[in-house]
Amino acid sequence: MARNKYPEETHKRILDVSTKLFFEKGYDKTSLQDIVDELGGMTKGAIYHHFRSKEEIFIAVMERMCEESNIAMAKLRDDTSLTGKQKLQKMFSDSLTNPEQKDKFAVTPNLLENPKLLVYYLKMVAYTVVPDYVVPVIKQGVEDGSIETDYPEELADVIMFLTDVWINPTIFKLSAKQLTNRILLINDFMKQFGIELISQEMIDCMVTCSNVTEL
Repeated sequence: MARNKYPEETHKRILDVSTKLFFEKGYDKTSLQDIVDELGGMTKGAIYHHFRSKEEIFIAVMERMCEESNIAMAKLRDDTSLTGKQKLQKMFSDSLTNPEQKDKFAVTPNLLENPKLLVYYLKMVAYTVVPDYVVPVIKQGVEDGSIETDYPEELADVIMFLTDVWINPTIFKLSAKQLTNRILLINDFMKQFGIELISQEMIDCMVTCSNVTEL
């Protein structure tokens, strides 16, 4: 009974321990029993009271890691001092150069080998990031003349597919050269809409954070 007296604290403790283990051992090499052992005195049954599976724990860990970035994106979206183009560029710059990005790459397993997590990730991008943050910014850019497109919602979908899927190192295993070439192609594609989306600094950070070093 004591362990359930403060369910919020128990929930937080499970996430804290799981995050630590995911960083140290990686998602795939961390078992539910490892989490139980690290918690000390807590049974699997107690964990199942809060989470139905290791996948569900991981999703909760990632959601907690994304909370701060979502707040920052909302603040940027609502900033009246920037054009839509500037907001879109800053949105990607802040995301790719954020120190937390390396942590996310380090914790996240290969999503092609974890279909449940891949589906969760794609839903999060398609149903939260795109409509809540990217679409409003592109529409503003169309209105203020900084972005040229007749299809703001479709452009948002394409941008997020290219940047969150096609160059995502947790989905595709790429060499530094392959990753850089894909990013440069994305920039060439975006120029037709009046946008250079990813700078050289962001490319360098992406390569570093993705732990790809081969040429």
